[in-house]
Amino acid sequence: MTVESVNPETREAAELREPPLAGGAVPVLGHGLKLARDPLAFMAQLRDHGEVVRLKLGPKTVYAVTAPALTGALALSPDYKIDGPVWESLEGLLGKQGVATANGPLHRRQRRTIQPAFRMAAIPAYGPIMEEEAHALTERWRPGEPVDATSESFRVAVRIAARCLLRGQYMDERAERLSIDLATVFRGMYRRMVLPLGPLHRLPFPANREFNRALADLHLLVDEIVTERRASGQKPDDLLTALLDAKDDNGEPISEQEIHDQVVAILTPGSETVASTIMWLLQILADHPEHAEKVRAEVESVTGGARVGFEHVRRLTHTNNVVVEALRLRPAVWILTRRALTDTALGDYRIPAGADIIYSPYAIQRDHRSYVRHLDFDPDRWLPERAAEVPKYAMSPFSVGNRKCPSDHFSMAQLSLIVAAVSAKYRFRQVSGSDDATRVGITLRPNQLLVEPVEW
Repeated sequence: MTVESVNPETREAAELREPPLAGGAVPVLGHGLKLARDPLAFMAQLRDHGEVVRLKLGPKTVYAVTAPALTGALALSPDYKIDGPVWESLEGLLGKQGVATANGPLHRRQRRTIQPAFRMAAIPAYGPIMEEEAHALTERWRPGEPVDATSESFRVAVRIAARCLLRGQYMDERAERLSIDLATVFRGMYRRMVLPLGPLHRLPFPANREFNRALADLHLLVDEIVTERRASGQKPDDLLTALLDAKDDNGEPISEQEIHDQVVAILTPGSETVASTIMWLLQILADHPEHAEKVRAEVESVTGGARVGFEHVRRLTHTNNVVVEALRLRPAVWILTRRALTDTALGDYRIPAGADIIYSPYAIQRDHRSYVRHLDFDPDRWLPERAAEVPKYAMSPFSVGNRKCPSDHFSMAQLSLIVAAVSAKYRFRQVSGSDDATRVGITLRPNQLLVEPVEW
């Protein structure tokens, strides 16, 4: 299975087929109603109908890719760019000049600017901050007192990002603002993606007013961060300094809008995805006490009973595998889109220039064709002798190619350290009022997770 440009001289048009149309479309809304009602189940069953299928989202025809090999080739092909329903909805938050949404030369220049902050050699410098924030969780929590996993997960994710990358004195009040704003904005952007109702989203309905308020506050928050740094006159060796000193292709300082969009792109999606993963990890530790105990025992063995630190993370094999398995079953980023730049072929199917392509890491990473006991939580599947059985591109939570998340090592380090720190001190159980049903937006998270820490 390959992605290739369609060349009439080398490949007969008759060899290529139009992908089949998925069933269940309704007038006007197409498949958008199914995506809105039960999107995860809808995406998960599409591979039963083919490796590429057509969907209707309102007036748009969208091509869904369901096979790991094709999604990997799609991500690596220069014939597709970052665009389509997901990215169009994200532009309202991220703008068009941030590294997450830019394409071509602008994207390459921006990657060069931010990449040094995320290179492997840079990660140990963030270790003390990650340790401090991870252990602050264990010190703030009290045995027997329920923990609101949403607010606590956002607080630690935002504080680590701000303190490591922006050197911000990020107070809890701002973390709370970001948590509330992001929940509202990402929920609203998902509705706009699957139900593209155009002008109706601009009418003063309560949901639209709430969305606009949250979006405005997010951008105000970023302006506060940049303004405070400029006023301080300080130039710490961090990502924000790199942005303020960055030059465009003509050797001129990059625009204020690009600085703003870059900070938004660094701070908000990263915090949202890491926080969502922390929530799922707390749910997993509560629901799988056998793995919580195994993590606790591993931490004690590696540290000799001392406080777990960044230097221990690489030796915490089972802990790291718990994180990876959580990313497989509960990927924060569950849906992605691309747009075809030219007529291409995906497998045996023709994809026209300008077509939107959609695929779901959630569906691919839970497919029984790729995983034995595909719905079981099994961290040992990532031991070397078993991981080799997983098909290529069937597990890529940080994507691949030039759109691979630059903060993958940064994110894995903090996630593993947080799991190790909290598991060394507590086991967890869900309490009355907790609702761990999946809340679907642009990202996935538990609906309202409440856990009670219990000392070992």
